[in-house]
Amino acid sequence: MERMGIQVLEAGPARVVGTMPVSGNTQPYGLLHGGASVVLAETLGSYGAMLHAGPGRRAVGVEVGASHHRAATAGVVTGTATALHLGGTTAVYEIVVEDSRSRRVCTARLTCLLMDRRAD
Repeated sequence: MERMGIQVLEAGPARVVGTMPVSGNTQPYGLLHGGASVVLAETLGSYGAMLHAGPGRRAVGVEVGASHHRAATAGVVTGTATALHLGGTTAVYEIVVEDSRSRRVCTARLTCLLMDRRAD
C-alpha cells in the first residue's frame, strides 16, 4: 500500500473506499497503469474480506479480473469495493475505480477464500 500510495478512507466488511495517486503509477505513455488499478482493487477488496473473516482467520485472493474503461493521467483515483457475497468460506467484491471527475476508469471483481490462520 505504501509503495503505491494507497490510502484507505473508509473500511468495513461490506464497503471499503481508498485512493491512489496516478503519479508514480503510470505506464510509459503517462497513463495510469492497468496493473496499478488492479493493485488498488485487490487491496481494497482484500481489506474488506479480512474484516469480514474476523480474528483468527485470513483472507486470500483466489481470483481477480478487471475491465479498463478509460485512461487517467493525473490526480488521484478512488476505488470503492462493495461486497457482492459475504459467506463463511468466500467473499466476493466488485471494485469500481474512478478518476477525480468521478468517471469510471476500471471495474474489477475479486474473490477471496476465507480460512483459519495456520500456526507458523
